[in-house]
Amino acid sequence: MLDFVIFAVTFLTVLLVAIIWLYPSSKKVTTIPGLDPSTSEDGNLSDIARAGSLHEFLMETHAQFGPITGFWWGQTYAVSIASPDLFKQHASVFDRPTELFKLFEPMIGPLSIQYANGADGRKRRQCYDRAFEHEKLHGYYETFQKVCCASNGVVKKWLDKGEQDHIPLSEDMFSFAIKSALFTLMGESFNDEKLVLSVKTAYDKAWGEMEHRLTDPIIPNEKSPRIKQFDEALKYIQNTVQKVVQHRKAHNAKEQGHLLIDAILEVSSSEEQVNSDTITYMVGAFHTTANLLTWCIYFLATHSDVQEKLLKELKKVLGDKNVVDDQTYGQLSYMNQVLNETLRCAVVAPWAARVQDFDTELGGHRIPKNTPVIHALGVVLHDEKFWPLPNKFDPDRFSVEQSKNRSSYTFSPFGFAGKRKCPGYKFSYLESAILLSTLIRKFKISLWEDQVVQPVYGLVTHPQEEIWIKVAKRQ
Repeated sequence: MLDFVIFAVTFLTVLLVAIIWLYPSSKKVTTIPGLDPSTSEDGNLSDIARAGSLHEFLMETHAQFGPITGFWWGQTYAVSIASPDLFKQHASVFDRPTELFKLFEPMIGPLSIQYANGADGRKRRQCYDRAFEHEKLHGYYETFQKVCCASNGVVKKWLDKGEQDHIPLSEDMFSFAIKSALFTLMGESFNDEKLVLSVKTAYDKAWGEMEHRLTDPIIPNEKSPRIKQFDEALKYIQNTVQKVVQHRKAHNAKEQGHLLIDAILEVSSSEEQVNSDTITYMVGAFHTTANLLTWCIYFLATHSDVQEKLLKELKKVLGDKNVVDDQTYGQLSYMNQVLNETLRCAVVAPWAARVQDFDTELGGHRIPKNTPVIHALGVVLHDEKFWPLPNKFDPDRFSVEQSKNRSSYTFSPFGFAGKRKCPGYKFSYLESAILLSTLIRKFKISLWEDQVVQPVYGLVTHPQEEIWIKVAKRQ
């Protein structure tokens, strides 16, 4: 009998240890409400895929558990926060959890600033941020205007269209954004129109593969056509970047002004790091702006009253001037409201994330060290407590009167934490305002009927399919 009791106790002990080892939910050491893993290997990744995206998963999870919740990113326990108060408590955290962004490593490289934490990450950010300071932005007005109105630019292309022509909105916004970013941040090496178009084509293929892996983490064989296409596109981008770097070095191009590419060359410790950071900023510089412009013009096309109100402001502020300058830009208050509401309503950037290498407390709960903390920016941007009728596009939400009692953490479309906010957010606002000010004064924009426009919430939100618009020339 005693032998049986000893065996039973031993068996139960071994079973308990096995359960704790195999099922990460049993290792949970926090009081945060949330989900148990669906599988011991993938955690809740299958739930994220079922929801359609991480943003949609977070919308569901926070609706169920409240402003702070936890789930399993594979074998890693992660916390998500979705309230201005919790954001404020996390505002000083700089480091990023690299495992949440590993998906993009094949494209941007392991030495990318995206994965740089601690002193190295701070040093690189401080140096690179100089390219986006106010004095630098002042010099970009002319470039943005030239790209906008060039012989191969968006304005000329639309002027050549009739009212019954179908115009591919996303394609044209990407064309403008990629040219603006490459010219201003990488230098005159990108004055070649064919080179710009080739970079865009390669980028579309490479980024398309990254987006594919967001919903399907199973990567096909390296000899498959999909992977072969990705490798060829990435190689073209890398070779192009190397040529830009060599050109910048050979021609002592700093005499033309200290650009982002110069800052990267100053700080980076290896050729691989130069390439990684250059590609990272290239993608960041035009990807967000292109989608911001796409969604903004989509909303203007579907809200003629907002479009006319914006036109009225442009006429009042700019008068007979053909361009936006440093003085008039600051007076375009309704333009700023339109851009803000686009960022909010479309959830252009759905989430960010931070991590700390020591135990902390957040919202009254213990956060074990090295736990990724996701900032569910998009959840807050659509929270009915702060934004009544959150799916309604209404730029008046950002009027002075309606904004005065709103916490700044309620609207953080570019992130907020640890001085690691998106470095190019002012760059993006300026670039967008200059293009919109020209297009809205020259064209009345509307949407072709019988379109179902669906968002895809990746790292940046984009339309599932091309959006087709039509334009009528204003008198």
